[in-house]
Amino acid sequence: MERVARTFTESFTSKLEEPVRTHLKNVYACLTMSTVAAAVGAYVHMYTEILSAGLLTVIAAVGLLFALMSTPDNGKNRQMRVGFLLGFAFFSGLGMGPLLDMAVSINPQIIVTAFIGTSVVFASFSIAAMTAQRGQWLYLGGTLMTLLSSLLLLSLANILLGSRLIFQIYLYLGLFLMCGFVLYDTQLIIEKRRSGDKDFVIHSVDLFIDFIGIFRRLVIILSEKENRNQRKKE
Repeated sequence: MERVARTFTESFTSKLEEPVRTHLKNVYACLTMSTVAAAVGAYVHMYTEILSAGLLTVIAAVGLLFALMSTPDNGKNRQMRVGFLLGFAFFSGLGMGPLLDMAVSINPQIIVTAFIGTSVVFASFSIAAMTAQRGQWLYLGGTLMTLLSSLLLLSLANILLGSRLIFQIYLYLGLFLMCGFVLYDTQLIIEKRRSGDKDFVIHSVDLFIDFIGIFRRLVIILSEKENRNQRKKE
């Protein structure tokens, strides 16, 4: 384990310049805060009566994201922009409340397992992107966008057909797609910083969306698996 950590550190240092490394640290600090804010939002829905998921939750999340994206970083408004980011993350977590309620009703352990699995998958693909050759994964952009369009079509088709097979394809293809976006977005952030873009707050949004996308799908997959196991026991 020590050897693996040393190898990663050496590769990280040799392939990424100091400004890029500092930028990535800021990006992942924002991502960590966003994840905590989302967890707080989910907790508020599940265990309090202050707020609950609904249409207003979606509107609030979209509104805060729009506010963040439409407020350029001028060096003086960073705290406000981080506030927009955390507000977006909070309402995103709040919006996941019904899904987490369902998972808890089946087996509370599902949420812990899904979070650990998401963290491991996310960290693995992030490390792969940071230690790969420069721009190696950027070619995935076109493919990922094509798959994203296919995912949208599958979603619409399933609304009309209600097919379990289509739903399974949609679920696993979506998980595969989110993993691909972790590779792509991480390298894109690195290249943006090399091009002079220092806006680590907005860069963390892409990775947060990837993280939430993986977590959401793992919760559904694990819930379905637990449901099948419980039926077999009955």
